[in-house]
Amino acid sequence: MLKIARIMLAATALAAAVGANATDFTGAGSTFAYPIFAKWADTYKKDAGVGMNYQSIGSGGGIAQVKAKTVDFGASDMPLTVADLDKAGLMQFPAIMGGVVPVVNLEGVKPGEMKLTGPVLADIYLGKIKSWNDPAIAKLNPGLKLAAEPITVVRRSDGSGTTFIWTNYLSKVSPEWKDKVGSSTAVAWPEGVGGKGNEGVAAYTQRIKGSIGYVEYAYAKKNAMTYALVANKEGDYVQPNIASFQAAAAYADWKSAPGFYVIITDQPGKTTWPIAGATFVLLQKTQDKPANATQVMKFFDWSFNHGQKAAEDLDYVPLPPNVVKMIASAWHADVKDPSGKAIWN
Repeated sequence: MLKIARIMLAATALAAAVGANATDFTGAGSTFAYPIFAKWADTYKKDAGVGMNYQSIGSGGGIAQVKAKTVDFGASDMPLTVADLDKAGLMQFPAIMGGVVPVVNLEGVKPGEMKLTGPVLADIYLGKIKSWNDPAIAKLNPGLKLAAEPITVVRRSDGSGTTFIWTNYLSKVSPEWKDKVGSSTAVAWPEGVGGKGNEGVAAYTQRIKGSIGYVEYAYAKKNAMTYALVANKEGDYVQPNIASFQAAAAYADWKSAPGFYVIITDQPGKTTWPIAGATFVLLQKTQDKPANATQVMKFFDWSFNHGQKAAEDLDYVPLPPNVVKMIASAWHADVKDPSGKAIWN
């Protein structure tokens, strides 16, 4: 009995030690990256015993919360400039890349059947094209029966990195959009019904007949939504999938980008999906809770090295090994404890 008691006492002490070292951590922001963050977090919890509480509230909320130090990291699909990072005492690094797709709710139209161009999308979101049988849409889709059905525009109501990717693309392909609306996480929308998060846009688009919205591809795929094809810079129509997202990601020049500031919308190439982007993780440079920051970096280090298949299964593009090494170097150089000592070694 004494031997059993000693064994049980040792096991209890070991569990307590593991629990003391396993610091759960918090994050908030990007809904674009939520599907893969959730998948990674579930597997990491089983492997490392450390949990992540992530609030999928949109990039604007993630930026605000990490600045306020109410979470251990923020996530944004709009990269911050070096000036903005320095002003807020932050550093950023890319976590994953993927694609944004237009989704429609039209009877008789199957996923990938409808074709659109960037200028036509811009005119729809500007409120200039109001009906699905408009000549500009009909000309691109001679094989589709398009009813004289009014178009309901669905867009984000919250500060959103997906909105940044979408509006950045529209600004590149439509001078009128660039002049009148511009590109940001939140804009003065000329048209539309607002949904919160990729989840909200997906839900509204599925509910409203004749609607069009934009979501990260994993949401469209998971919810069996009807997505439209978009002509790329070469005028070709390619399917949104990991191959076409990888083609866009290949143009990301991380090495030459101060603060990892890279935008990959409207890239060249016949096989490129035109509306692509990355999710960036934001960390305070001086950490009041070094243990929490360590767990954040351990989580993403694990994700970069063990989460690639899960990312590809959801049609995200994992970061190449050379970029992962650059990120580790940036962690060591930029993320410090209050005494100025590097947290990541």
